[in-house]
Amino acid sequence: MINPTERKRSESLFERANKHIPGGVNSPVRAFKSVGGTPIFFKKAEGAYLFDEDENRYIDFINSWGPMILGHGFPEVVSAIQKQAETAMSFGAPTELEIELAETICEMTGIDMVRMVNSGTEACMSAIRLARGYTGRNKVIKFEGCYHGHADSFLIKAGSGVSTLGLPNSPGVTSGTAQDTLTAPFNNLAAVEKLIEENPGEIAAIITEPVAGNMGCIPPLEGYMEGLRALCDEHGIVFIMDEVMTGFRLAPGGAQERLGVKADLVCYGKVIGGGMPVGAFGGKREIFDHIAPNGPVYQAGTLSGNPLAVVSGLTTLNYLKDHPETYAQIDHMTERIETGMRELLDKHGFEYRINRLGSMISIHFCDTDVVDFNSAMEGNNDKFKQFFHGMLNEGVYLPPSAFETWFISMTIGESELEHTLYAADRVLQEMKK
Repeated sequence: MINPTERKRSESLFERANKHIPGGVNSPVRAFKSVGGTPIFFKKAEGAYLFDEDENRYIDFINSWGPMILGHGFPEVVSAIQKQAETAMSFGAPTELEIELAETICEMTGIDMVRMVNSGTEACMSAIRLARGYTGRNKVIKFEGCYHGHADSFLIKAGSGVSTLGLPNSPGVTSGTAQDTLTAPFNNLAAVEKLIEENPGEIAAIITEPVAGNMGCIPPLEGYMEGLRALCDEHGIVFIMDEVMTGFRLAPGGAQERLGVKADLVCYGKVIGGGMPVGAFGGKREIFDHIAPNGPVYQAGTLSGNPLAVVSGLTTLNYLKDHPETYAQIDHMTERIETGMRELLDKHGFEYRINRLGSMISIHFCDTDVVDFNSAMEGNNDKFKQFFHGMLNEGVYLPPSAFETWFISMTIGESELEHTLYAADRVLQEMKK
């Protein structure tokens, strides 16, 4: 067990960081605002473990929010990055490595073309622009609780009705931008149909996470993704799957393969960089014929296709392609985590729901099914805070928010499973007092 007083260096670093970094962090969820307390500052990672600045060790169930599917410090990936760094760190010009990564992505997913960018936000933002340029339409449908990065078009919330015109959810987002973004509840086809009826011939794209990951893990209900695909076909709408989280994690071909539904455009990130900052968007050739330099829709990035990021991602994808059994292994371990957690939550008498698909999983302290943002908000966040800090003190690092999915890596083995369930048993027992 880790005594919170044994994190003195993290506390001093957070105090120091606040002087020159807004909130002391470079991404808001790291600030522990949702769970309280001081964020942990890390200095080393290896396999299934993180090590903080005070030498405490934690089992990692975040894995850099998804990309470390092979675990931290995977030897083949580290070696490839080191070798590339000795050759060149950046060109700002074409390389053969970019072609190899594009070929690998297209081979594994079945898409026609792919354009590299530097983040998931860029990928989603660019896909929306391309869909608008291709269709000549302006409006986009997104789903409440789905996160597609911090571009203006995506920082929109739903109103009180089943579906409504969006309103800005962040200062700095203009009302004009909001008017072109329509929102509906996740897993609700009827709401989407209503929006399309109310805006005939105006919808350029529907963008969705195939498995939501920013309101906890929320898989699609049966027929939901197929229904979206059919609506897009019927009304000439570009169907965009945001696979930044799910791409190459749920299957070699991502959620498209796992769910058996094809998109027109797909956004990637996380795993395709193997831990390096990277993103990509891809899809049908007829749509990509409209992007610069072949077409009028402009998109660019000085460091897109950076050789360090590309070689890291390429090595990761090649391993997954050559070892497809990795997916069954990770899925099986995540299933055992789910089963063990269910047994413990039942044992200690907690109301809960566990959502899981493949190696994405989340626990919600509530007594109703979690299928969208509103139902996710029904969870008891105070209980989650207790659970989070209890597990943290037991050396298990969970996402510091009730609204984030856990990501399991292939380095989670029997000892990590045993420790996690032992820790959860102790924590849940303490929470009952």
